[in-house]
Amino acid sequence: MPAESTPYRVLARKYRPQTFGQLIGQDAMVTTLANAIRRDRLAHAFLLTGVRGVGKTSTARLIAKALNCIGPDGQGGPTIDPCGVCEPCVAIAEGRHIDVIEMDAASHTGIDDVREIIEAVRYSAVSARYKVYIIDEVHMLSKQAFNGLLKTLEEPPPHVKFIFATTEVGKVPVTVLSRCQRFDLKRVSADLLAKHFAEISASEEVPAEPEALALIARAADGSVRDGLSILDQAIAHAGAEEGGAIRASDVREMLGLGDRATVRELFALLLAGDGAAVLELVERQHAQGLDPIALFRGLLETAHGVTRRKIGGAIDPAQSAEEREAWADWAHQMSHAVLHRLWQLLLKGIEEVAVAAMPREAAEMALLRIVHASSLPDPDTLARKLASGEAIASAPAAPAPSPPPSDQPPLLALPEDFVSLVKLLDEKGQIGIAEELRYCFGLVRYAPPELVLKRLKGTTDPRGLANVIKVATGVAWRVDLQELGPHEPSLHAQEQAVKDAENARLLADPAVQAVLEVFPDAVLMEPEQRSRLK
Repeated sequence: MPAESTPYRVLARKYRPQTFGQLIGQDAMVTTLANAIRRDRLAHAFLLTGVRGVGKTSTARLIAKALNCIGPDGQGGPTIDPCGVCEPCVAIAEGRHIDVIEMDAASHTGIDDVREIIEAVRYSAVSARYKVYIIDEVHMLSKQAFNGLLKTLEEPPPHVKFIFATTEVGKVPVTVLSRCQRFDLKRVSADLLAKHFAEISASEEVPAEPEALALIARAADGSVRDGLSILDQAIAHAGAEEGGAIRASDVREMLGLGDRATVRELFALLLAGDGAAVLELVERQHAQGLDPIALFRGLLETAHGVTRRKIGGAIDPAQSAEEREAWADWAHQMSHAVLHRLWQLLLKGIEEVAVAAMPREAAEMALLRIVHASSLPDPDTLARKLASGEAIASAPAAPAPSPPPSDQPPLLALPEDFVSLVKLLDEKGQIGIAEELRYCFGLVRYAPPELVLKRLKGTTDPRGLANVIKVATGVAWRVDLQELGPHEPSLHAQEQAVKDAENARLLADPAVQAVLEVFPDAVLMEPEQRSRLK
């Protein structure tokens, strides 16, 4: 009978780290563990946290090997460099060591599962130095299970070690966290991943373009396992044609990144304000089956990349030369304000598309909103135009219901007197400024858009008054303060003088005098005071 061929093993399993030296991107953790082992300061419980695929379970097994390695001669002790050939190392690597118990908390969540551990820890290890419990996705344990584990976790027997792994450390009770030595495994950088994938490609005797490996590393998003799965797929996609090389164009197609030139074209059309061309491009992409969400993701990535390029961010090695050139041009042409506004519009658009009953239509409406916004000035330009009056002069005038009675152009309607101006500010919500004008200033001259005042009290800045009046009236005003010369009393003083004169007139009335003779303690009340008594 022909010999059975060795079953294929995916790259993520084939290249699982067998030593701490093969564990990439976690140097700080390895250094801490090495020092702890060297100084015999081993914790009784470890908590490994990090995103998927950064090596939490692999690290747990490596710690188990480091604690139980006996060396090739059978006389060794705990070491940060397990030999990999002794019986404990081999058995742990193959997942068959009787004293290294792995448990998936996602399928063993209850108190009964933890009770089995509590009962078993009383017994010494069968053949290893330490009995090691590796609990993956520990955050999935129930509250009762965590509570049941606390006492054992705090004071375990000397022959027992606990190693917990989780992707959601926030769900682990603080009482458990405080009893563990915590290691936060970092996302692996794209550069380090690309280098790692290049070594694996060489080991697999599959040529690969550096740009293709950079694309895979970026798509992995810091996860070694995800990246190896994508690399596995890329090798299969390459096939045997043209030497079976992994090419960047094939990886883009495989990952659904599609034609990034299309995203650049759409981005340019949005900036140009060409709504018809935008709709045509969206129609073309829809016919090819591209998800509108993916289109917006590409636009968001472009806006983010151009913004980073503008402030001198690092160049992505996965970018094509055409994309680098386009991003550099946009970064030079666009202001920070425009880029941030574009980002907000795209972000709002992708949220709308994600929840819309008609995603394509929602995408078109969101993109057209960006098209129309592209013709608007940025806030700095608009502020300068308002300050100079240019924006008002260039603004389209509303159609008049009838032609003006003369050939003279109509003037902007401004408050006819100082009292009307203060009333307008009050109506526009500038109550504080209106009250200051009423109480703290006396009018010297009112000639819109010029206002000269005498400050009676307070420290209000005339420039602040000018800005508020400009916003309320739509016209730039000049506000000056005059220290010497004649001026009118404050509006409040004038109002009070009118009230005093009216009260004097009423008190002089014979009928009122007769009432006061009968009720000498009676007083005159203001209308608002009378209304509060009702």
